[in-house]
Amino acid sequence: MQSHSSRTPYLLIAPSLVFLLLLFVWPLAETALMAFRTPEGLWTSQYLSKMAGDLNFSVALKNTLILVAIIVPLQIGVALSMAMMLQKVEWGRMGFLYIWTVPLGVCDLAAGLAWLAIFTDRGYFSSALNAVGLIDGPIAWLSYENPVALFVCVILAEIWRATSIVLVILVAGVQLIPKEYNEAAEVFGASPWTRFVKITLPLLKPSMQSALILRTVLAFEVFAVVYALAGRDLPVLVGEAYNWQGAYQNTHVASAYAVFILGVSILSTLVYLRVLRVRRETLA
Repeated sequence: MQSHSSRTPYLLIAPSLVFLLLLFVWPLAETALMAFRTPEGLWTSQYLSKMAGDLNFSVALKNTLILVAIIVPLQIGVALSMAMMLQKVEWGRMGFLYIWTVPLGVCDLAAGLAWLAIFTDRGYFSSALNAVGLIDGPIAWLSYENPVALFVCVILAEIWRATSIVLVILVAGVQLIPKEYNEAAEVFGASPWTRFVKITLPLLKPSMQSALILRTVLAFEVFAVVYALAGRDLPVLVGEAYNWQGAYQNTHVASAYAVFILGVSILSTLVYLRVLRVRRETLA
């Protein structure tokens, strides 16, 4: 018979397990079942076929992949630069960190609406360019007739909205790097760039891996900012799932989209885990 002390850890994690089962595993299993079962309970692939045959599916997949391919590297680069700058700041470091992480407290849709006010035809951006004589009148930056400008606006809004979460992860990782390594390399004449490439980046790999996985998964789920800025002029995968559920009232095809997004996210995670494999001694 187990003693009271041996049961204590299981009792402590039991609420978390119940929470995960009720709010994550169960809805996920229901979504997967709805993607592959008819209302009569028969197994089918017709909903996946309907999703793949949807006119907007290939466009939404291409747009989502383009956004992920551009946004994630830019955010990693910007967040890494900001984390390195914070390391050099001697006064007011926490103040800068608090200011840079303010977007974490702004919901996706509110961020999209804020940037809509900037990039709309008569928004702040057009007004500023018009005031300095660079344009003659309002320009429809968010029109489907200007796909490049539309992409750039969405990318800028997403970088502003979600870079801070990457920054927090990288700042935590930088704090874990022992200062003695950089000090020893400096004594032996290593330049700042050499210390960054040979010491900081390798030791930051576990944090980079976490940041890449988290940000890529969230980038595949981009929706509210795109919906606020572009509406249906820029189809993305989650937006199509929303349309099939809300506009077409077809939960099964919407679930097929959700399962597809989940599969792509898991695949990207496995790629990151393989490419950025972290040695056990690095984690120690």
